[in-house]
Amino acid sequence: MSLKQQANKGSEVDEQLAALITNSNAVRAISSSVEGTLGPKGLDTMLVDRYGDVVITNDGVTILTLMEANHPAARMLINVARAQQDEIGDGTTTATIMAGTMVSTGVDQVARGVPVARVIEGLRFGFQHGLRLMQARVRPVDDMDDPVLKQVALVAGRGYLDIADLVVEAARLVGKEKIVDPNFKFSDTVVAEEGSDNKVFSGVIINKEPVSRQTPKKFNHAGVLVIDDALEPEEIEPEALATEVGFNLSLELKEHFKQNLQKLASAGVSMVLVDRSVHDLAEEILTDAGIMVVERVSNRELHRAAEHTGARIIKRTALKRSINDICGFLGRTDKVFHDEKLKQVWLTGGQGKPMATVLVGAATAEVVGERERIARDAASAVQASLRGGVVPGGGSLELAVAREIEREKAGLKGMTVFGVDCVIEALKRPMSQIVANAGFNPLEKMGDVTAAQVEAGLDSLGIDCDSGTVSDMYRLGVIDPAPVKTYAFKAAGEIAEAILRIDTIIKKKEEQEGARVDVDKIIPQ
Repeated sequence: MSLKQQANKGSEVDEQLAALITNSNAVRAISSSVEGTLGPKGLDTMLVDRYGDVVITNDGVTILTLMEANHPAARMLINVARAQQDEIGDGTTTATIMAGTMVSTGVDQVARGVPVARVIEGLRFGFQHGLRLMQARVRPVDDMDDPVLKQVALVAGRGYLDIADLVVEAARLVGKEKIVDPNFKFSDTVVAEEGSDNKVFSGVIINKEPVSRQTPKKFNHAGVLVIDDALEPEEIEPEALATEVGFNLSLELKEHFKQNLQKLASAGVSMVLVDRSVHDLAEEILTDAGIMVVERVSNRELHRAAEHTGARIIKRTALKRSINDICGFLGRTDKVFHDEKLKQVWLTGGQGKPMATVLVGAATAEVVGERERIARDAASAVQASLRGGVVPGGGSLELAVAREIEREKAGLKGMTVFGVDCVIEALKRPMSQIVANAGFNPLEKMGDVTAAQVEAGLDSLGIDCDSGTVSDMYRLGVIDPAPVKTYAFKAAGEIAEAILRIDTIIKKKEEQEGARVDVDKIIPQ
């Protein structure tokens, strides 16, 4: 090979390494922004926008989604955290710091001369074996009265006992069959309100007020009609309305609309929930009939109300049907109550499916959002535990799995082992960060735990963050949902591989709408 060819090859290697280092630095910056929040002694982060509005939180996904990040690799990592939140509802910080460790360690290996392909092979080996080892250590949770659920809620709820009690009570009210339903999101049952008391009740909250204050504030044994539409007369085209025929047709449509609304009182309707707007005529007629009307109800609340009361969601055209048909559309609930202080409408004791609402109180407006995020994390953790079982927390599981992978990599040959080391370092990272956040020396404490796990043959040993002593995480009550751990590990491995495979960064050209290619300039005449 000539000197010129060697120089060109060296230049290409430098460019590839530069791209890896750039991506690694971006990922490391994102990981650093949340690592201080991990564990029971983790601290909060303050996010400030250009207007001076402040959000103070310990929630990893909130930090990541609200922070300003322009680098594409950083945005990739943030998207992984968002996916973790959407899928499991917890574990975003763990996924982020593990991904950051895999990437940074992988780049270090490449800088030492290890080919990227070998690093990725090792990543895949460690990732596959790590998942298998984690799943082998899962303890199922079959009983809704199992005390482990409260411990899971307490850990995910950052030690707030009141929130843990609320979430577990709500889970028992909903029942395991509903909790494990893949289409049900337990965290959606959580609502936080300033000045409210903590409460769990069988029912749903509509975060809207009635369109009129002239209707009764309370109904017992109420019939509930749910309309996924606007409650207004059918309209005709403006051009047709300008004609005499069109004008008369408009009057006729309004009269039919009025007659349809007047049937509702005879059908036993006490309350109407509407997805969109309510026409003034409808408000007047229904108010006169003593029927509570709530407009612009969110889609989620509309469907929860329908499910809880047993109502059949209809369009406005269904109001043309007979009174008997309309009665068949109605849901039933023991009580409807308008809380003027909280500006909400409560529906309790529905005759449809069991539906619980967790109302979390907050003393001031500044902490409402954070209290809600904490309760949602606790609810997600309880649901994940019932679906997929539990594992010991505090990083003890990851450390034990790292030790097993270390033993298994002895059978590998070549440079693949360097990629496996990336996974091992990532698995050690959660405990290292938790211990550091608690004010202890990570190297010392992790050495103590490793020795204790080997000697006792107990993978659940970790560090008590209050005393710094080696303790059994199960006995200490530090318990995590297994799906949180496995999904975080899986997500971290996938994003690390995706970033390490990038060896060139190219800026895309700007695309202009309606741009025309000038063929004459491309093909010479």
